[in-house]
Amino acid sequence: MKAAAAASPKSETVAQRVRRLQSEARQLAKDHIKALSAAMVEVETLAAEIAEGGDAYPPGVRDIARRLVEDVEARVQTLDAIVARTA
Repeated sequence: MKAAAAASPKSETVAQRVRRLQSEARQLAKDHIKALSAAMVEVETLAAEIAEGGDAYPPGVRDIARRLVEDVEARVQTLDAIVARTA
């Protein structure tokens, strides 16, 4: 009974199971990268709001936020380019 429970319901070969699991892992990685990219875009938006926030924010904070916007934008573009090449 235990041997039947351990076997895959579709009776996959080991090679088929490896391919399926690798495919699932690649999809999970793509989803994770999309989540990272989305979070980076949120940070970029927040930093832009602070950078443009005027005198309510200390000048040093506005400067850091302004530089962060530029850096994050470039990093998101780099991520997108890498993902596009590997797709």
